[in-house]
Amino acid sequence: MTAIDPDTLDTEARRARRFTRINKADAWFQVLGLAWLTPILKAAAGDNPKAQAGEIWRLLGVPVLAIGLFLSAWGTLAPKVQTSLGAVPGPVQVWEQVGALHADALREAEKEVAFYERQDARNAEHIANGDTDRVRDRVYTGKPTYYDQIWTSIQTVFFGFLLASIVAIPLGIMAGLSATANAALNPLIQIFKPVSPLAWLPIVTMIVSATYASDGFFAKSFLVSAITVTLCSLWPTLINTALGVASIDKDLVNVSKVLKMNTYTKITKLVLPSALPLIFTGLRLSLGVGWMVLIAAEMLAQNPGLGKFVWDEFQNGSSQSLARIMVAVLTIGIIGFILDRIMYALQSLFTFTNNR
Repeated sequence: MTAIDPDTLDTEARRARRFTRINKADAWFQVLGLAWLTPILKAAAGDNPKAQAGEIWRLLGVPVLAIGLFLSAWGTLAPKVQTSLGAVPGPVQVWEQVGALHADALREAEKEVAFYERQDARNAEHIANGDTDRVRDRVYTGKPTYYDQIWTSIQTVFFGFLLASIVAIPLGIMAGLSATANAALNPLIQIFKPVSPLAWLPIVTMIVSATYASDGFFAKSFLVSAITVTLCSLWPTLINTALGVASIDKDLVNVSKVLKMNTYTKITKLVLPSALPLIFTGLRLSLGVGWMVLIAAEMLAQNPGLGKFVWDEFQNGSSQSLARIMVAVLTIGIIGFILDRIMYALQSLFTFTNNR
């Protein structure tokens, strides 16, 4: 009989636990777009380094090479294209404008701090002199920075997306559960789904202007952009929710009838858990559509946000404008990717919790 070294068993047990943790983490790496971390960790743990090196090249090396080739082609070809604003800026010029926009934001922040310091000193002097009626607290109204524009667009798209979800999910459940409701909603979906945001925008603008008070909690420009996002982005969620609900196993529906479930219990315990994957697919599509629609709406209506930033730079016509527009384009794309990853992470979280 061959004796087994306890130290060897302990080492193998630790190694097995290490790979178990790596495999568990891999699910979240996939969600976050960091799948290339898994082969790196496995290679570091000693799992067939040669095979893991191939995975690292496929998941990290190839994308980095593709980005490098794109940047190289961009830098080579861009100066050869002349526009009314000069040559198309290459990666270096665009990166310089990233730094310039950041510097502008820092200067604006310093101005804001100085404004409030002067205001506080002035108010303190009035109070010391007994002139309390001259004390004023004003809000700084300087030029919005690039970061302010980004934050405004993100707030707007999430508000419009939330409104769309509140409307679309209940209607989708109704359409999926009832053939009559589906017959009623289907013509409206087919008519309004293809309508461009550019067509909705003037209608929404006139209605909001006529019905919403100027001193309301939300700015009119914010509501116009958000409602336009809602009208254009609710359809993917509605359609996918209806499809997910209609696709529920008929045996489960029959069980709910046997158990005499009420409508609320049937929806929360049976319908939503079964339809969740398709509902989240619709939500991801809706958020992507909403983000694209928002930029167009902000450009056309001149509402605060990234769309207005792009339009203002186009109208400005300075030598840096085209590079700044390209910074905005890259920002829009990166934020769109992050929003999709957030929704995918939520989908994975809810699906995992639901399946436990």
